[in-house]
Amino acid sequence: MKDILFILVLQLIYVPTFTLRTIMLVKGRSAAASLLGFAEALIYVFGLSIVFSGDQSFMTMFVYALGFGVGILIGTKIEHELAIGYTTLQVILTNKNETLIEQLRSEGYGVTTFVGQGRDEARYKLEILTKRNQEEGLYELIQEYEPNAFIIAYEPKTFKGGFWVKSMKKRKKKKKIQGPINKDSMI
Repeated sequence: MKDILFILVLQLIYVPTFTLRTIMLVKGRSAAASLLGFAEALIYVFGLSIVFSGDQSFMTMFVYALGFGVGILIGTKIEHELAIGYTTLQVILTNKNETLIEQLRSEGYGVTTFVGQGRDEARYKLEILTKRNQEEGLYELIQEYEPNAFIIAYEPKTFKGGFWVKSMKKRKKKKKIQGPINKDSMI
């Protein structure tokens, strides 16, 4: 029974490590991926040696597989909390909401606007680049001004130049100085 619990614990460490290593590789963070790969290999070999040196019962194999499945959930949750990388949002509006655009820009977001033709009338597209860990707040801000906005998010692989890098540094400093903003206190 002790081996079965140990196998479960090893899987709950191994699989999130595997998940994070894969994400680091995709994000181009090879040093972190290498370090996680080293830890992953140690845990994997150690865990398999316990599985194959024991009685190899159905329960042992079942717990190994169960730990793998639960480990994926844990790894995904960890990655979601870390929110590594960047997101580009395309926001489609039925009118050019200058108030929203100015609010986004005043908060340090780089906003590029485009005019296009929808089925029946003109549409306005905003392109906004943000860090993934700030994506949720950006959605909330957009929804506050444009509850019917159509939003598409995707993850850019690379970007270079432009106003965005400088504005992200300003926004980060501004939030540290101000602290979180409470909407109720603004009334």
